[in-house]
Amino acid sequence: MTDSAPRRVRVRAPELIGKGGWLNTGGKQYSLADLRGRILVLDFWTFCCVNCLHVLDELRALEQKHRETLVVIGVHSPKFVHEAEHEAVVDAVERYGVEHPVLDDPELATWKQYAVRAWPTLVVVDPEGYVVAQHAGEGHVHAIERLVTELEAEHAAKGTLRHGDGPYVAPRPEPTDLRFPGKVVVLPSGNFLVSDTTRHQLVELAADGETVVRRIGQGSRGSTDSTWVRSRFSEPQGLALLPDGSVVVADTVSHRIRRFDPGSGRTTTLAGTGFQWTRGDDTCGPAREVSLSSPWDVAWWQGKVWIAMAGIHQLWTYDPAEGTVRVVAGTANEGLVDGPAAEAWFAQPSGLAATPDRLWVADSETSALRWLDRDGVVHTAVGTGLFDFGHRDGPAGQALLQHPLGVTALPDGSVAVTDTYNHALRRYDPATDEVTTLVTDLKEPSGAVLVGGDIVVVESARHRLTRIGLPEEVAKVDAVAHRTHRAPTEVAPGRLRLDVIFQAPAGQKLDTRHGPSTRLLVSATPSELLLAGEGADADLSRTLELNPGVSEGVLHVSAMAASCDDDSSVEYPACHVHRQDWGVPLLLTERGADRLPLVLAGLGT
Repeated sequence: MTDSAPRRVRVRAPELIGKGGWLNTGGKQYSLADLRGRILVLDFWTFCCVNCLHVLDELRALEQKHRETLVVIGVHSPKFVHEAEHEAVVDAVERYGVEHPVLDDPELATWKQYAVRAWPTLVVVDPEGYVVAQHAGEGHVHAIERLVTELEAEHAAKGTLRHGDGPYVAPRPEPTDLRFPGKVVVLPSGNFLVSDTTRHQLVELAADGETVVRRIGQGSRGSTDSTWVRSRFSEPQGLALLPDGSVVVADTVSHRIRRFDPGSGRTTTLAGTGFQWTRGDDTCGPAREVSLSSPWDVAWWQGKVWIAMAGIHQLWTYDPAEGTVRVVAGTANEGLVDGPAAEAWFAQPSGLAATPDRLWVADSETSALRWLDRDGVVHTAVGTGLFDFGHRDGPAGQALLQHPLGVTALPDGSVAVTDTYNHALRRYDPATDEVTTLVTDLKEPSGAVLVGGDIVVVESARHRLTRIGLPEEVAKVDAVAHRTHRAPTEVAPGRLRLDVIFQAPAGQKLDTRHGPSTRLLVSATPSELLLAGEGADADLSRTLELNPGVSEGVLHVSAMAASCDDDSSVEYPACHVHRQDWGVPLLLTERGADRLPLVLAGLGT
């Protein structure tokens, strides 16, 4: 190392191992030795996780700017059983436009070797094969970009940096009319409008559900308001028909709510700035001046457009009369907590359906069906939490779903749930409080709409709409129950030291100009797990008291740290918010650890 090179902690990087093999490499399998001389960013992700999808988008500019020296490698580390299926990972890589190699690690082998505890986690490996940084959550790309620039200079001077094309090989595109469509509505004409998510378009289909009438949008990622030929979208998802016959669109990756007028063919923006909402941003105000975060679905209810804000686990509204948006339900913490809307917790709400007295919510990460009543109280019909899922019918309190993305109101007062990762259409009847299975053998259904006595389902992974007559008899399925693949962390009952590790990135310092720059929120499921230590405080370390009478549970930890560029010559330095939510499965055992370290940013242990 030259005298001018920065000194940093380095840990030898474990090998990259995944039973599913490599994707986006033209069939070639790689080892760390094959990639020596390049700077690596390992992105530990899973395709159900909206925060992981945010990081994929954050990385695009970094990959392009440093394409001669940097290789991003996605390490796919599943949460749900369906995500461990290789074909599903292949689909997800195409669905979300991943343009770097991906290692399919269904058994979490590499996850364990790198001691990862959260989705997403980014690990930086230098050209000599040493880990030099680790970051959990979103918002770290600015720090990683600076580190990459330093590593380029350092290893160019040492002669250990290799330039050239990376290992990414683009897959061959498939010629289907739709490609991983998201949601569907029926237009006043009787035609269907489908969000063709992966191709960044809306597609109008004839009433047969197959014949393409027109494509709305250029088909390239963007957010241009214009005619149906020239407009652009960015992974649009939810659609809702408004009383005037126009369609409101959840343009998910542009973080905007758009409006499409089938008559004129024009697209306009109703809400969102184009920037992703971050903690501290406004949560109400003029609609085009307030940032949103991955709106996934929309519904018309009580004279407003309701928005499933998947990126921050909330429900928002857009008021067309006033031209304003505001948060209505959810604290932005991820989990399953019922009660008054302002105190409720959601986990990636992804589907909405309105009835006169309820707004139904498919809460995907808790595998739950929930609803908001007219008095502003959130209830749960099906689902127990972040780590329990499966396919089980019967009384709603015992029934299980697996990452549902859609819900559709039925004429008899029940609702159909597109149970995405179970490849099924399920039904919940509030009158009997029972869950049944209507149809199986779908492929990642993500939304549905009623047409006469039929239901038309978006089969996202089959790239089509499928018309189904609502069956008079329910399907018989073998009940299965699952928990996440993650092995629980063994801890001792009694006092547990929780340390969230945060080291401000090089060239930055903690922002203390307006009070504490850090925040730590702790809770548990079941709540009886914690005898002491629950709640919020500024200190990133805390002593918890675990109940010896509870054998296992989940510790929910939310940490935030704000840092600013450390340059006294700049009057208004750029500041950055680092935030991550962990759900850590715990197993209480006498031989367990008495300390739990969680890395927000840094290499501490």
